[in-house]
Amino acid sequence: MDINSAFDSGVAGFQAATERASQSASNIAQAQNDSIQARSSSTSVELEQAVQETKPLTEELVNLRVAEHDAKAAAKVITTADEVLGSLIDTRV
Repeated sequence: MDINSAFDSGVAGFQAATERASQSASNIAQAQNDSIQARSSSTSVELEQAVQETKPLTEELVNLRVAEHDAKAAAKVITTADEVLGSLIDTRV
């Protein structure tokens, strides 16, 4: 097993999770902003549209949680690779 590839895999996974979380957070903020604007002009059609937009908001919240779990898994990969490297160094000394 190549320790560098394990580190690289963990870092790449963490970066992907960070990007996913950032995108989801941005989409949530945009949805909130759109919702506030719709309420300020509040026609019944616009309110109905705002209700329909909660589905994508729910999806973004789920994506945010998935990103959180991805980041935790990537951090565990990095930690494990670090521990394996430490063990290898200890056994060679």
